[in-house]
Amino acid sequence: MIHQSWLAEFGLAGSYSRVGVPPEEIAEFLKSLRKNGFVGGNVTIPHKLAAFAAATRRDAAAEAIGAVNTLWFEKSGRLVGGNTDAYGFAANLDERLPGWADAETAVVLGAGGAARAVIFALLKRGVKSVRIVNRTLERAEELAARFGPGVSGHGEAEREAQLKAADLLVNTVPIPASDPDDETPDWFAPKLPDLAALPDHALVTDIVYVPLKTPILQAAEARGLRHADGLGMLLHQAVPGFERWFGRRPAVGEALRAKIIRDIDSGV
Repeated sequence: MIHQSWLAEFGLAGSYSRVGVPPEEIAEFLKSLRKNGFVGGNVTIPHKLAAFAAATRRDAAAEAIGAVNTLWFEKSGRLVGGNTDAYGFAANLDERLPGWADAETAVVLGAGGAARAVIFALLKRGVKSVRIVNRTLERAEELAARFGPGVSGHGEAEREAQLKAADLLVNTVPIPASDPDDETPDWFAPKLPDLAALPDHALVTDIVYVPLKTPILQAAEARGLRHADGLGMLLHQAVPGFERWFGRRPAVGEALRAKIIRDIDSGV
């Protein structure tokens, strides 16, 4: 929906289509990408590592994050892999939370693949201290070691202590599926994360965008903290790929944002 909107806006005779490829077929699919008429594409879970391996060259973000989400061909025919998630994260905060990069200390909740892109973006924009808080301490420490000085890993037991030092809080943990045995009525107020330890100046963002106002953003709003949803990250990460494939740089406007929100709200 995002890319087709931009194609129509520019009057370009291109297309952006979704193709389901089983993991056992992805290597051959990527090898035949150009022969099948593609100028590039995006890949998502579980193919980001396969795309990383298939690319002849990778940009700095992909190398640091260890995953590729965007592919394009150079004039030579060489397949190049990039990662635009870090760009999308930073561009969203530039738009929605101006001044975010002045944060000295950022706390990142979660230590999965999405956290890698967030940490790369934070460090690139000059955040001096990044503290990863994860349910599994070992995973947080492994991720911290990958990025080196300035990044530390912490378990859930240290969560409150880390929040006290946060200028910026970033959630990368998906919202768990509803418990089918939970009989709490829908009209009951949901239990929100405890953000009482955050300083009054702290900024809060969530890379999850369904629902648009996640529990952590509701908690931030209840505290009166400036916050930003994750939809902008999705929209902005699409910009560099479109420019690579079609030679025009699109803008993320409010009309497109509203269109995607309507689609999310439809539940289809």
